[in-house]
Amino acid sequence: MTVRIGVIGAGWIGHEHIRRLTHTITGARVTAVTDIDTARAAEAAAPVGAQVLPDGAALIASDDVDAVLVTSWGPTHAEHVLNAIAAGKPVFCEKPLATTAEDCLRIIEAETAHGRRLVQVGFMRRYDAGYRQMKQVIDSGRIGEPLIVHCAHRNPTVPESYTSAMAALDTAVHEVDVLRWLLNDEIVSTQVLTPRATSKRFAHLKDPQIMLFETAKGVRIDLEVFVNCQYGYDIQCETVGEEGLVRLPDPAAVGVRTAAQHSTEVLTDWVARFRDAFDTEFREWIANLAAGAEPTGPSAWDGYAATVITAATVEALETGRVINTDLKPRPTLYGGTA
Repeated sequence: MTVRIGVIGAGWIGHEHIRRLTHTITGARVTAVTDIDTARAAEAAAPVGAQVLPDGAALIASDDVDAVLVTSWGPTHAEHVLNAIAAGKPVFCEKPLATTAEDCLRIIEAETAHGRRLVQVGFMRRYDAGYRQMKQVIDSGRIGEPLIVHCAHRNPTVPESYTSAMAALDTAVHEVDVLRWLLNDEIVSTQVLTPRATSKRFAHLKDPQIMLFETAKGVRIDLEVFVNCQYGYDIQCETVGEEGLVRLPDPAAVGVRTAAQHSTEVLTDWVARFRDAFDTEFREWIANLAAGAEPTGPSAWDGYAATVITAATVEALETGRVINTDLKPRPTLYGGTA
């Protein structure tokens, strides 16, 4: 079975996923594209022989579309996801699921009323080989119960349009999701500390930031977000348990010995670091669709939790206080008891 995909949003990530679905993943074909910029939609659609449709509603309603991929501007996500649920079509939504908790809850209510999962949210780190190995070790009990997690998310530079709030909303959001998944635990509070600021930042930006999370089981997480570190794109994660620890491996790279030095390359962007994770994410999503199964990746509930926790982290940054996340009870559709 070839799954026919309609893509809403033809920006850079939309183009990248169209390429991935066409040339890397088997079992899928992009049949329709739409974007607020019709010329951009046409540019993305032409190489793959897809039709250009006037808007998201028309694309979702099309008989030539089996499933929907949302890669448009974040504030438009809720509308498209809700329309896909109403049409009974599976929908993959790049993060964020929605920009407000209220819109996330509307999606959860609609999907719950539908009676089965249709929504998957694009948190690709769950598909990274290193994180999956960490998950296996933690779940096996080899290091005992987790106690502490140390993380770092470093970018070489960011543009002037990057704001202090984006450190949580666009950067740390990936750690928020993957740590909830790694620990099988919920984040219940958040705090932000701001150490001495780097001189390499734009003046309006608080950088670096240290985010402190606590989970329902009492695990303490510290996350360094440093988006002007200069030297490369560097993702670190170490979970300390009662009987040992497990650490995320660095990407494989050769060691070079020359001129009395031993060096190893550091990647400079997230595209190269998580390219394989993106491929695996879409390969598994398409396989589930072809089998008629519900998606197994990050759910609408995970999208809601990420939106709430990152919003609370922004509040913690702005107020200097410890902020409780106050998540709603998890519905049974997503493994809860509510």
